Amino acid sequence: MATIESKTSAVRTFGDRLFAGASSTFAVLTLLLLGGIMVSLTIASWPSIKAFGIGFLFSTDWNPPMEKFGALIPVYGTLVTSAIALLIAVPVSFGIALFLTELSPAWLRRPLGTAIELLAAIPSIVYGMWGLLVFVPIFAEYIQPFLQATLGKVPVIGALFAGPPLGIGLLCAGIILAIMIIPYIASVMRDVFEVTPPMLKESAYGVGCTTWEVMWGVVLPYTKTGVIGGVMLGLGRALGETMAVTFVIGNTNFLNSPSLFDPGNSITSALANEFAEADPGLHTSSLMELGLILFVITMIVLVVSKLLLRQLAKGEGAKS
Repeated sequence: MATIESKTSAVRTFGDRLFAGASSTFAVLTLLLLGGIMVSLTIASWPSIKAFGIGFLFSTDWNPPMEKFGALIPVYGTLVTSAIALLIAVPVSFGIALFLTELSPAWLRRPLGTAIELLAAIPSIVYGMWGLLVFVPIFAEYIQPFLQATLGKVPVIGALFAGPPLGIGLLCAGIILAIMIIPYIASVMRDVFEVTPPMLKESAYGVGCTTWEVMWGVVLPYTKTGVIGGVMLGLGRALGETMAVTFVIGNTNFLNSPSLFDPGNSITSALANEFAEADPGLHTSSLMELGLILFVITMIVLVVSKLLLRQLAKGEGAKS
């Protein structure tokens, strides 16, 4: 009997060690893959780094025949369109998640939630074609004139809504990105809202709290980690989106004014448009450096999100 138990214990110990070794190997492989991507991008972009230095980040030049390249316009377009997408998508996603978890009738909750998740499965090129052929004409004819007549007359921010209503541009690309990332953020928010213990919410309702007070004072503090994770997931999708942005951003390397109506460019759209036809040398190397910059931006976003979560955790510890 003791022999059987010892053999069983040995088998379990071997299985635990095997599982731990396999998990550690996968984790190390992930780190090696991440490091390999960064090293390969750095090597491929080294001629551009050596030729332009830090000035590459602040130059608006993009002239392949003259071999003059700068990343400011693509980086600006990437950050602006992603910021617009988040400003629109986060409150809309919060409203969707609030409705699905607290206000929706039971018969509507499941089909509506499924429909929102299906939006995430639509290929980005379909969003781009719909944006260019359907949304852009409507945007140019109705929405942009309305924004000019209202927000365009407000001091300071009015400059963001100046210029001819072309339809395509930074604002249009940001709105299309918002539509694309709403399903991701809303699905994550809905799932984390549902894990809030019902007793906490019922206690808040029992002392007279409204639905908004329960969500703001109980659900959000309890699920803040998951909510921030969902927002970061949407931001990552917005930063890396290619085809939909390429269709509607305008793909021009000019920065004439701060207007969001102006056509622009992004890192991903520049890579999609030029990489296949780029000449070997500085042109290809500059495009690879754009990819490296996008990689670094994504890493910075992740680091900032981790620091934010750590700060929130410290704040909760101080309160307790």
